[in-house]
Amino acid sequence: MNASDKLIDSTLAPQEVSLDVLREKYAKGEEREIADVRARVARALARLEPEPRRAELEARFLWAQEQGFVPAGRINSAAGLGLRATLINCFVQPVGDAISGHDGQLPGIYTALLEAAETMRRGGGVGYDFSAIRPLGSKVHGTASRASGPVSYMEVFDASCRTVESAGARRGAQMGVLRVDHPDIERFIAAKDGGALTNFNISVGVTDAFMRAVEDDAAFALVHRAEPGDEDQATGAFRREDGLWVYREARARELWERIMLSTYDHAEPGVLFVDRMNRENNLWYCEELRATNPCGEQPLPAYGCCDLGSLNLTAFVQQPFSAGAAFDFARMREVAAVAVRMLDLVLDATEWPLPQQAAESRAKRRVGLGFLGLGSALVMLGLRYDAEEGRALAARIAEELRDAAYAASVELAREKGTFPLFDAERYLQGQFVQRLPHELREAIRAHGIRNSHLLSIAPTGTISLAFADNASNGIEPPYSWTYQRRKRTADGGSRSYEVADHAWRLYRQLGHDIEREGLPPQFVTALEMRAGDHLRMVQAVQPFIDTAISKTVNVPEDYPYEDFRDLYLEAWRAGLKGLATYRPNSVLGSVLSAGPAAASAPQASAPAGAPDDDPLVKRFEHRPLGELESVTSKIEYSTQEGRKSAYLTVSFIRAEGRWQGRQVEIERPFEFFMPGNQRTGGHQWITASMRLLSMVARAGGPIAKALADMREVVWEKGPVRCGFLTREDGVQVPVYHDSEVAAIAFMLQRLLIRRGFLDAMGNQVPVDELARRLEAREGAAPPPAQPQPPTPSGALPAVSGAKCPECGARALRKVDGCTRCDECHYVGECG
Repeated sequence: MNASDKLIDSTLAPQEVSLDVLREKYAKGEEREIADVRARVARALARLEPEPRRAELEARFLWAQEQGFVPAGRINSAAGLGLRATLINCFVQPVGDAISGHDGQLPGIYTALLEAAETMRRGGGVGYDFSAIRPLGSKVHGTASRASGPVSYMEVFDASCRTVESAGARRGAQMGVLRVDHPDIERFIAAKDGGALTNFNISVGVTDAFMRAVEDDAAFALVHRAEPGDEDQATGAFRREDGLWVYREARARELWERIMLSTYDHAEPGVLFVDRMNRENNLWYCEELRATNPCGEQPLPAYGCCDLGSLNLTAFVQQPFSAGAAFDFARMREVAAVAVRMLDLVLDATEWPLPQQAAESRAKRRVGLGFLGLGSALVMLGLRYDAEEGRALAARIAEELRDAAYAASVELAREKGTFPLFDAERYLQGQFVQRLPHELREAIRAHGIRNSHLLSIAPTGTISLAFADNASNGIEPPYSWTYQRRKRTADGGSRSYEVADHAWRLYRQLGHDIEREGLPPQFVTALEMRAGDHLRMVQAVQPFIDTAISKTVNVPEDYPYEDFRDLYLEAWRAGLKGLATYRPNSVLGSVLSAGPAAASAPQASAPAGAPDDDPLVKRFEHRPLGELESVTSKIEYSTQEGRKSAYLTVSFIRAEGRWQGRQVEIERPFEFFMPGNQRTGGHQWITASMRLLSMVARAGGPIAKALADMREVVWEKGPVRCGFLTREDGVQVPVYHDSEVAAIAFMLQRLLIRRGFLDAMGNQVPVDELARRLEAREGAAPPPAQPQPPTPSGALPAVSGAKCPECGARALRKVDGCTRCDECHYVGECG
């Protein structure tokens, strides 16, 4: 059988959440299914080909998508619709030191701000290098004043992004970069500590010279071309022979420690190894790379863009979960070749926000073909993500993808011509190009190449949900096999979905009883592996990717700082171009609703499609009634009828039962009580609700689900304020819910979270973890592996994220390159 005749063996019905995301974000007009979107994209791109081949290529483009090619979100959402929105996900745009006009070749600050606003209005995210802006306190000779520094102007860009978003545009994404030798680098590192710059990811541009100074514990000069203020000159600032001013010297290791501590506590800043980015750049001879797009997978020059698409690796797994499981490399290479042609056409099909972006694209024709679903595909093949065998296969996939993409671009050059800035001799001298097979390099010498760059591994959260049945995100391993995602509905309420990983669903579909058998060893999640194993996966794949990889090293909350502090140093020594990390903590929270045990293999046992069933608790028998242990919390909330206060009481009982072959004991709620005057209509529903919750609890029913349903109740009397979010800067932000019922359910959730019965997202903690917590509490043992910080009565955990478009909570964070909400688990824009 020819590779082109093989069809994907997909027997899984789409998850409800996948269909909803598809229809909300990508399907337009009368479109309802994936096939409708694919047909529109194929038709729109084929229209740009010569007339005699359009029908043939349209069919070929549709075939490639059916076989596993997933164009990036902007392409799926806008191609063929005649919109004035860009098909390109992300850009890098320059910022100079002048207030307006231009600073040499760079646009002034407010000129750059206007350009960025136009780009975001059309749907693109933007990365910037702010290093040209003069430091705080330096001289501004034209006005005889002092500069306010780059961080102050980043706040202006942050506000502009927020304003563009509020006007109805796609949620903006921004990356702010500052070189490690900029005199304001300490302010930049701490810029987000107080909850500012919520529309930015930030990264430090680190040089090899600085990293060598870290290794040697040497001094490192902080420099800029702008003249320092008199105070800095009085304390030793001086001008070097190269014309740069040395503001002061810092101990490199101390500065590095600041970066590591901030990253450990707040997941930012990330680190970009700018010298390696430039050494590995195919266009080393005609451009300089100083920043990346917001998710970090594309180091780009001024006005550069990333034109993205991914191959769904799970689509190429044959006979999954069997002794004959294999990866279809031949079909992957064939699909990759078609995908390169499609991405090249996107550059001609798109609407460019700025003429400079159009010119930059035409001169170099960058594209970024990558993959998604690596973690899920390895599971289907019986390989662990954190084992050498998994890394070896990932490296081979990347190598085969590289060779197929470069060969396809050579063929396009023979047909359509090379990119205009192609210089065969210098291009072939590039470090990455020199690693290509000899026959490919000779083909490039003879025929040229259509695209300067071809490969990029981007985050793919939303398109993975909509087009790949929630296969794992980009290069990442699965974060959890199942989790709950809550979203707003058209009537202002909300609903919950169970979202399951593709490999997990398929394993169950093939007849495996997960609850009885557990999961085989290859089912390993992000938090179950060592941080070094995340890094080694990138190290295995990066040599075959000509731009970069968006990768987040997820570590558990209790991951020791002494082990964490060397991760980025190891990444530099391993030859990576950058890295980001994420550690759940009391400031950032946990991204998904899977608790510490739910993320591990044996506990992923709730049947997909049956979220109301809770066999983990129902099978437990409670002890004979005696004295119940109770917890009471005073609550205060405000409605249109005025300010109210009350006491919530939850009583707990011990329950015993067998779990995974052993006898365990847990504590679970038995009764809910909120006193009130039953003669008033306003309190009759309180009494009824508490009685119904008590009945659910005594029957061993799903308490977490019952409270989640209560939080979906909406009334016509207006929102209810039920507390405050305390930001890092100490400012208290009020929290609103859609009804008094929803507010009380929220506060009951918080009480049960503090007790340890629910996890941080209000979902049921698995039985073995409940048993362990009870044992730890009775034996005065150390706290649980992932404890919930105690919350004072009437207060809520500190939150400082951006506003979620689904639930309204200030809980949006960037994880694995995607926007995710800590509160409702909304997955936003990626890449």
